[in-house]
Amino acid sequence: MSKRVFYLRYSLIIKRLQKASATFVEISEFLRREAELQDFSIEITKRTFQRDLDEIRSLFNVDIQYDFSRKVYSISEDSQNDTSHRMLEAFDMFNALNITDDLSNYVHFENRKPKGTEHFYGLLHAAKNKLVIRYNYLKYEDDKITQRIAEPYGLKEFKGRWYLIAKDQKDNTIKTFGLDRVQDLEITKKRFEAPKNFNATSLFKNCFGIINPTDGKVENIILSFDSFQGKYIKSFPLHETQQVLVDNEKEVRVGLFLYVTQDLVMELLSFGETLEVKMPVGLREIIRETAKEIVVQYN
Repeated sequence: MSKRVFYLRYSLIIKRLQKASATFVEISEFLRREAELQDFSIEITKRTFQRDLDEIRSLFNVDIQYDFSRKVYSISEDSQNDTSHRMLEAFDMFNALNITDDLSNYVHFENRKPKGTEHFYGLLHAAKNKLVIRYNYLKYEDDKITQRIAEPYGLKEFKGRWYLIAKDQKDNTIKTFGLDRVQDLEITKKRFEAPKNFNATSLFKNCFGIINPTDGKVENIILSFDSFQGKYIKSFPLHETQQVLVDNEKEVRVGLFLYVTQDLVMELLSFGETLEVKMPVGLREIIRETAKEIVVQYN
């Protein structure tokens, strides 16, 4: 049996239990039905199932527990995290692409690929083991390459690009560096001590994108979309702080709690006439003035 079948079984077990708790018989039946859709069979014993639970815990960091009183299996609430979900998404995509040999008529990829992903594993290793890194970095602002010595804290994704979160030893400031601009990466043997109170999730909690302002304040942002664009905004929120305030046939109005940054401004401009910024006044003025400059450019 190929390793892909094992991983598919793990993925299907998790999917079934994400819907609701289930008995071993219900899980077995679900596996059988799903396997038939992909033209192979899954027969699982209780002993194999117990081994699968150990592998799932190890590979996906998902803890599946058994309730003796109800005789059902369920996923622990502590296991419901973004990392586990993204790993499962990645496996689902990998599995789907392996179903057929000829994909060209069915799957259409963009002809652009993010650069710098070859550094991903090395940077992840350095961050986990608290190892200082040295690299050359290209700044697009002045088109200059400078050498950096930094303490890597983690990696962040934004719009298909990956960024390194690290403390630059030059000025002891936490910054983000695009992996596509990292060159000649060297992982040293020198260790660093990470700040005990550092948390990347908290650091970017009220940020859209990879810019984390050192000054300024978090703003209460109100955006009004037309009803059609609003459907997309509801299905794929702009940010985790998004809340729907109004939802009717004329508009979808949402509220966000964010810093006003260039990343956010560029995102809002991309919606064109389907969006009106209601507040804050400062952000509304930025959008208005930028729109005026765009009109002048095309006159």
